[in-house]
Amino acid sequence: MRVSPQKARLVLDLIKGQRAEDARNTLAYTKKRVAATVAKVLQSAIDNASYLSTEKGEDVDIDNLYVKSAVANDGPRMKRIRPAPMGRAYRYVRRIAHIELVLAERQRANGASATVVGEETAGTKKTAKAKPRVKAKGKAPARKKTAKAK
Repeated sequence: MRVSPQKARLVLDLIKGQRAEDARNTLAYTKKRVAATVAKVLQSAIDNASYLSTEKGEDVDIDNLYVKSAVANDGPRMKRIRPAPMGRAYRYVRRIAHIELVLAERQRANGASATVVGEETAGTKKTAKAKPRVKAKGKAPARKKTAKAK
């Protein structure tokens, strides 16, 4: 989605941990542009859970679904140039957010464990989580001091 991840996180924080139906209602009355896209992603995840319960024969109760995690990660940035006075150019960046939503089933009264139903990502379906990048921790090489002649 072409929205900054910071703006998308504002909406996603509203629905984290809510029941799927409550999250759908919250998104319907949220006055943010990204809320409509997040609502589509949520609806797609609910439909996938429904598909699992009807077609695949898995035991998924649609009424017990809740938003387990909702994340907006950085996507590739588009660098653009705007004309500026005296023949110059100002650079600006258009940010993109990758929206991920994971639904799970709440603990049932009979003690059955919660199952993760599936992940939905804006633009793609069922993506694998990316591995975190590790930065190298090392000192920069020390500079040699040289004596200057007077």
